[in-house]
Amino acid sequence: MKTKSARLTDAEASKDKAAQRPLVAVVDDDESVRAALGSLFRSMGFRTELFGGGEEFLGSTNLRDFSCLILDVQMPGMDGLELQRRLAAASHPIPIVFITAYGDGNTRAQALRGGAVGFLSKPFSEDALLDAVQSAVEVETRD
Repeated sequence: MKTKSARLTDAEASKDKAAQRPLVAVVDDDESVRAALGSLFRSMGFRTELFGGGEEFLGSTNLRDFSCLILDVQMPGMDGLELQRRLAAASHPIPIVFITAYGDGNTRAQALRGGAVGFLSKPFSEDALLDAVQSAVEVETRD
């Protein structure tokens, strides 16, 4: 039987292990998309934080902790491309995977020129999204 101090140590070890898992931010104005993506990423072992828009995301105290940002292109207020520009201007180099229902070649090219590691048109497969997130996490860990 473990002692109380051993259990505490196990709990601390578990907390440390959880903190080492990549933190993925999802920014999308559609609450159902945020919830679905949050559940998917948690089921795959990622930590997640969900945001309804760019301004809310910029107010996060964890900006430097994110391993990847899943970002909708078209949202009310600040769109995804503007958030990408603001993050770059503020020296917050978070690997970005754009998702959109309104993707065109021009928007895709602009996002990729801005440094996005992925650009997926809705509907997309879970595998395509998870592959893009894995690529983004690998980019983040190399930096």
